[in-house]
Amino acid sequence: MPRDCNPINHVAAGCLSRPRSVHSVALRLLVSMVLVVTGVGCNIYGRPQRTASHEATLKANCEGDPAKMPAKELAKVSLPPYVIEPPDILLIDALRIVPKPPFRIQSFDSLQVIVEGTLLEQPINGLYTVEPGGLLDLGPSYGKVAVGGKSLDEAQDAVFRHLKRVLREPQVSLTLAQAAGQQQVSGEHLVGPDGTVNLGTYGSVYVTGLTLAEAKEAIEGQLDKFLDAPLVSVDVFSYNSKVYYVITEGAGQGDNVAKFPVTGNETVLDAIAQINGLSKLSSKEIWIARPAPSGIGCDQVLPVDIDAIMRGGATATNYQLLPGDRVFIAQDPWIAFNNVIEKVTAPFEQILGSSLLGAQTVYTFQRGANFGFGGGICWVAREVYGEDSPNWLLFRAWLLTEAPIWVRDAYATHGEAFATWIHDKPLAKLAVRTVMDTILAFRGAELAERWGIDTEVAVPNATPLR
Repeated sequence: MPRDCNPINHVAAGCLSRPRSVHSVALRLLVSMVLVVTGVGCNIYGRPQRTASHEATLKANCEGDPAKMPAKELAKVSLPPYVIEPPDILLIDALRIVPKPPFRIQSFDSLQVIVEGTLLEQPINGLYTVEPGGLLDLGPSYGKVAVGGKSLDEAQDAVFRHLKRVLREPQVSLTLAQAAGQQQVSGEHLVGPDGTVNLGTYGSVYVTGLTLAEAKEAIEGQLDKFLDAPLVSVDVFSYNSKVYYVITEGAGQGDNVAKFPVTGNETVLDAIAQINGLSKLSSKEIWIARPAPSGIGCDQVLPVDIDAIMRGGATATNYQLLPGDRVFIAQDPWIAFNNVIEKVTAPFEQILGSSLLGAQTVYTFQRGANFGFGGGICWVAREVYGEDSPNWLLFRAWLLTEAPIWVRDAYATHGEAFATWIHDKPLAKLAVRTVMDTILAFRGAELAERWGIDTEVAVPNATPLR
């Protein structure tokens, strides 16, 4: 290699060009060796060893005490009675909502009225709403009856006496169908953060920690304060409090955690299907981390043989998921290792890249290249300063690196013609030089040092234009 092969003039001297990838590869190999020796980024905690995974698979395939074996695909267990917790949503249906006596009829109450012995063309049989003012309209042939403020028996007697004026022997039956001021409790009810469900005007009921049967009893007990022998049905509309988690390790790019509700039938394969399979960052190393019930005892770690489950249809480690389970999908160690190397080497690659780019730029300046401007981006500068002055190189360096884009575009478009025009116009040339001197007075020395122009530059003294 020639003795003058340096980063600035290695092309001019006929040296072989070294691509940036050589520096990058060398740097990555060095960092890899350091990481392997020191173990940085390779320590893994809490992962089941392969021997433990093999033993777990053997135990899952062997017959043993069913009470001690984890439930799996073909040997599932029924979950215990569901315990209500926030933020579950309960579906409450009111089967019997009757106000406590004595009940007084009010406006907009709905009454069921059945009368026998009416006119053939105008029967009385259906729901009738009490009008404002307490009047009950029985139709055009029978008129209206004042029932507001009366009990049901008094209202029935009032209807009988009113119809007696028109009919011979009317037989009247009057019952309450719907009380206008009655709070409806049927529908979806969210269990709030305080553990209660809101029943409107009937108050709130604490249901957290109760089963559905216990919640039904508690709600009926609250309604019994306002209603006559209330009867409701309670079911879970949305299972929000019992969940399992799928944690996907991100190989140094951030872990992903997904939450799914437990309905009592999910397995490991169902969990992987929920996240649309394994990503390119994931390995086949999967296990279930199962917290100890109520914090009593030790947590369980159940290794999963996902290849046997997916390829061979094995069910030995396709465990049934329980509330609180963490399905952990480990990262691919090689991808994780590569990402660690990239994080360590990226700053140094940027420094090396900047150095090589600077060296190439200086060499290009010294060779008079134009960076794609048609071979003559120095038209005006050379015309003003002359080719013997280094100031035209400095001005071109400023133009290519620091000048506004619109100035650079205008220079590239009209520079050659402008240089020809000022060639025989001393005053115009002096005015242009004054502007260039002003720029170099502030930036010339720094540009010369930055780009390594190895000539003595007489930076002009000038006052900036205002």
